[in-house]
Amino acid sequence: MLRLFTALPIPFDVAETLARRQSGLPGARWRTAEQLHLTLAFYGEVDERRADDLAAELSRIPGGPLDIALKGVGTFGDAFRSHAVWAGVEPSEKLTVLAGRCRAAAERAGIRTEPRTYRPHVTLAYLKTQTDPARVGAWITNHNLLASPPIRIDRFGLYSSVLTDTGSHYDLEREYPL
Repeated sequence: MLRLFTALPIPFDVAETLARRQSGLPGARWRTAEQLHLTLAFYGEVDERRADDLAAELSRIPGGPLDIALKGVGTFGDAFRSHAVWAGVEPSEKLTVLAGRCRAAAERAGIRTEPRTYRPHVTLAYLKTQTDPARVGAWITNHNLLASPPIRIDRFGLYSSVLTDTGSHYDLEREYPL
């Protein structure tokens, strides 16, 4: 079984810019430059036959290069505990369509995806349970003006994810030009 997702890679220069914001939050497990990505669709545990079917369906996705722009920061969680901090991504019709096509490719390959609304973001860190909510709020206040010029994206990838004690390790399984 493979734990799979599709994502847009974050260019190294953009990852370096984000890395400068990855401090000042005790209890954060910051993502490395190699771990930063913009998820299009998460597929979960997939057997190898369906993974091959998914890879074939993803290769049929039409499209062209697209631009994304980072804007703001935020958290996932609830009023009592945040479990991740992220950099936001400006809404984009092309990005939303691409994410939808990745989900549709999974359905054609016989893989069920979660019926969540697509919220594009780049996860910067996962937070430990004892992370002080006031510190999280202060970090958001200090970095909420994050904004990038347009970032040209000309490919997306099918990635596998292995969970370890030190966090997730991602491998690019296939790459698809846009």
